[in-house]
Amino acid sequence: MKIPQMIAAELRRLTSTRMSVIALVALLAVPILYGGLYLWANQDPYGNLSSVPVALVVDDQGADVNGQQRNLGDEAADQLLDSDTFEWHRVSSDAADAGLQAGDFDFIVTLPADFTEAVASLSSATPRQADIELRTNDANNYLASTIGTQAVARIQASVAKKVVDEAGLTLLDALHTVRVSLVDATTGATQVVDGLNSAKAGSSQLVSGSSQLADGSSQLADGTAQLSSGASQLRDGTAQLRDGAAQVADGAQQVAGGVDRIDAAAREVGSVASDAAARLPEARADIAKALADAGLDQARIDEILSRLDPVGQRLTEANGRVQNTVNQIDQLDDGARQVASGSASVASGAATAADGASALADGAGSAASGAASLRDGSAQVRDGASQLDAGLAQLATGATQLRDGLASGVQQIPDNDQTTRQAQASAISDPVAVGTSAVTKAQNYGAGLAPFFAALAGWIGIYALFLIVKPVSKRAVTALRSPVRVTLAGWLTPAGLGALQMVGLFTVLAVALQFSFANPWAALGILIFASATYAAIVLALNVWLGSVGQFLGLVLMVLQLVTAGGTFPWQTLPAPLAALHHVLPMGYVVDAMRQVMYGGDVGRVGYDLLVLGAWMVGGVLLAAIGVTRMTHHRTLRDLQPSLIG
Repeated sequence: MKIPQMIAAELRRLTSTRMSVIALVALLAVPILYGGLYLWANQDPYGNLSSVPVALVVDDQGADVNGQQRNLGDEAADQLLDSDTFEWHRVSSDAADAGLQAGDFDFIVTLPADFTEAVASLSSATPRQADIELRTNDANNYLASTIGTQAVARIQASVAKKVVDEAGLTLLDALHTVRVSLVDATTGATQVVDGLNSAKAGSSQLVSGSSQLADGSSQLADGTAQLSSGASQLRDGTAQLRDGAAQVADGAQQVAGGVDRIDAAAREVGSVASDAAARLPEARADIAKALADAGLDQARIDEILSRLDPVGQRLTEANGRVQNTVNQIDQLDDGARQVASGSASVASGAATAADGASALADGAGSAASGAASLRDGSAQVRDGASQLDAGLAQLATGATQLRDGLASGVQQIPDNDQTTRQAQASAISDPVAVGTSAVTKAQNYGAGLAPFFAALAGWIGIYALFLIVKPVSKRAVTALRSPVRVTLAGWLTPAGLGALQMVGLFTVLAVALQFSFANPWAALGILIFASATYAAIVLALNVWLGSVGQFLGLVLMVLQLVTAGGTFPWQTLPAPLAALHHVLPMGYVVDAMRQVMYGGDVGRVGYDLLVLGAWMVGGVLLAAIGVTRMTHHRTLRDLQPSLIG
């Protein structure tokens, strides 16, 4: 019996009765139903989130934001209700809790009473974060909690963008106002610099003039000091003159009185000329003494006596001239009277001169004191002018730096119009745009899962077929004693039926679910090749272990379900399971399907097929060895009917 005949015999057995046909068709449909229904149910769940009921509770009381009364909770609620992200229901807190407990809502989003107030606090001295409360109930659906967390993150981002957009615009408007003010300040600073430069020039002239004033006032102080000294000496001299003139006046009066007596005596002299001549020295001494007693100095006394000496000489020389002398004495008497009158005038003038000299001395002293004060003050003015000049120079330098700094500040603040500032505020609120690019990309969520569930459906299909397909024909084993042909027939029968399963599954994926395939024929070929590999593995298990091997096929399916990396990346698996990912065949089927379905690296497909080929050849060889053993040795297990075929 040849291989095709053995395959045909097995197919006739499988279709010998109506129930067997129904069983065969049902088992052929298992992977189609499993893979098709599961992927149909998960074709695009994220696109249907608008049907997920969510409770929205807004307790926000509003607050003053940038000078305006706002209620950001109501504003956020309006945006959410107008969106199609979820099936939003704005309800009270009690209604939301009851709905979450009853399963009417998958989760609750609450905007608390201080939501707007917390947002407004960002511009205060005590900023704090605004809270968005999320309540979930995993008893309703675990994934709803994950979806709710993502929803709250989106709400947070939306509110943050709105707040930052408005705050950014306010900041940019304020910066524009600052720029305008800086421009005005720069203009003012320029005027200040010009004024200070003028003031600096004036202060330099002031320094020069104050220096001249200090020098002149110093000379004036020296001159007035000398004037004061001279005036003091003049005052002392005029005081002495006044005192001497007074004494002279007194002496002149005495002289006038004495001359009167002399004149009277002279009249008697004539008679007693000889006696007068003899007594002349005595008289002279008396006169000198009288004059000294009158307070005249010796020079005056000598002057007066010198005038009397000629008289004595004349008296001595000639008594005959006595009458003439008497006449002269009369004249002397008149002169003495005039001298007395003149000396009185001199004494009065000397007193007046003394008073004037005293006043002059006092004035000169005051002038000297004032000139000294003027000298000191002008020196201070000169020093102050120098300090002022230096200060103005520093001030001018500082003002220039201020002007340049203001001008630099103006240049650093862009001069943008309102439209540009609004665009900038929008960019600030959402500064990073995520640009995504993909080497390969799945059509949707269902297409992303298709490689895994198609690979898993292939194993399930083969496993189900071996429930009714005999691994090997014991009759053929006994009759032919050709283990290779028996093994190939035992493998090709489920492999062919598995190919039908994969064609049906591929048709559902490509036509019914409309998944796109970058390389559709390659994808179909990989599914058929994988099904044949699975058939070889399950065949070997059945040949060697019988029903236990069939059960181990189920165990292998479970292991590959978790190690194939069909949902989460295999790197997230525990280390022992991650190691199995590199050994078991289903992970390579998933990888190959992804490459040909999404248009990935064809080179990786070759390696995946190489591994699958190794499993296929290994399974067939192992099965052939088992069949060879059966042709030479029979065990009690071979003679007993299997519980599962």
